[in-house]
Amino acid sequence: MTADNEAPLSRAQRKAELEARIEQQRVDILVAANRWHTAAESIDSGWHALMRFKVPLYAIGGVLMLGIGKNHSRLIRYGRRATASALLINRLRRLLS
Repeated sequence: MTADNEAPLSRAQRKAELEARIEQQRVDILVAANRWHTAAESIDSGWHALMRFKVPLYAIGGVLMLGIGKNHSRLIRYGRRATASALLINRLRRLLS
């Protein structure tokens, strides 16, 4: 910006300064978008790999739900075991690190 002893900028100079600032912001946005794309690339490829198997996963889930629907207590029992196992593994990780 201008100091007290300098003459104010002309309209053309201000316009050129603003255009340069806008151009720099565009470059910054492009660089940030490229970094974002690079960082998310592994997640995207994993998601696309999962979506290739969407129909078989739905079929397997449906078969599992049929089995679970017949016996709810088995689902509750396996859920408790899974939760206890996850908590145990988490606690072991904390103790060992």
